[in-house]
Amino acid sequence: MSDGLEDVVAAHTVLSEVDGQAGRMVIRGRSLDDLAGRATYEDVVGLLFSGFYADLPADIRAALGRARAEVFAEVAALDTGLLDRSPVEAVRALLARLPDGDDAETAFRLLAAPAVFTAAVVRAQAGEAPVAPDPALRHSADTLRMLRGAHASKAEADALDTYLVTVSDHGLNASTFAARVVASTRAGLTSAVLAGISALKGPLHGGAPGPVIEMLDEIGEPANARAWIEAALDRGDRLMGFGHRIYRVRDPRADALKGAVRWLDARQGRLEFAEAVEAAALAILAERKPNRPLDTNVEFYTALLLEALQFPPSAFTCVFAMGRVAGWLAHAREQLAGGRLIRPQSVYVGPMPQKAA
Repeated sequence: MSDGLEDVVAAHTVLSEVDGQAGRMVIRGRSLDDLAGRATYEDVVGLLFSGFYADLPADIRAALGRARAEVFAEVAALDTGLLDRSPVEAVRALLARLPDGDDAETAFRLLAAPAVFTAAVVRAQAGEAPVAPDPALRHSADTLRMLRGAHASKAEADALDTYLVTVSDHGLNASTFAARVVASTRAGLTSAVLAGISALKGPLHGGAPGPVIEMLDEIGEPANARAWIEAALDRGDRLMGFGHRIYRVRDPRADALKGAVRWLDARQGRLEFAEAVEAAALAILAERKPNRPLDTNVEFYTALLLEALQFPPSAFTCVFAMGRVAGWLAHAREQLAGGRLIRPQSVYVGPMPQKAA
């Protein structure tokens, strides 16, 4: 048996391919290079959902806008108990209020909910009132407006779209597999999404980008990078933003997000600093671990982009969920179409009962 199910094929999918050797990612026949920076989140939702929902709306943007307006009613359930939790735990609790189902209407509510709930939780934890959605806006623009209480620039909305598109699906990662397992029981799409976000919050999956900001803030300036990184590695710390379970070369999502950060002119100084830290980290990792492929992954430039868009690091995992929920929902429906309950075998290695004398 392979540890962590490494190299075990658990599903056949038409949704995405991750080629770790070539550093290539494909979503339903479209390369990430073709989609990132060109497609909106609504475009990719249509791509992922095509063929899986018989009642799929013709106008994805309008349907997603209506869904944001519908789920905003659940924000009234925010109370002190939820606001004392981390943003991802509060968002998960609000998601659990949505009814289960397996139709497009349920799917669109679940698509809309992470954006609406994240903005509301972040504002409420800062002592500010939640902002109601504007169904007429595209999803990225309205997300930033709900977060800030003011309209974002086109460049900012485009940058968020690039992020949401880039993370919308990524093969059979931990959260997607969790969503497929739950979907295979026919528990419903809400249950599958709750499984996905519960897996995503782990620091070895979607809970990782926040510490990249902590690392950059502690390093402070490029001259400190080598000493800080070497000290962290000497302590045995994991260097967030570098290395990936699948990619043996540079994560293609990192370059897509780095390009999006460049669109935000005010962040050029921060980007140059991050590039210096990245260069130092890659050099040190190559020196210390020459036989391990440890290149920049999606977490590194995710952190810079979401920081530039004014999301607090505590909410980075929630923003990841905003994008990945499209993949969870598509995979859940694909699993339902196959109709097979996921039930792997285990090998017992414990003690056997003693025979009576």
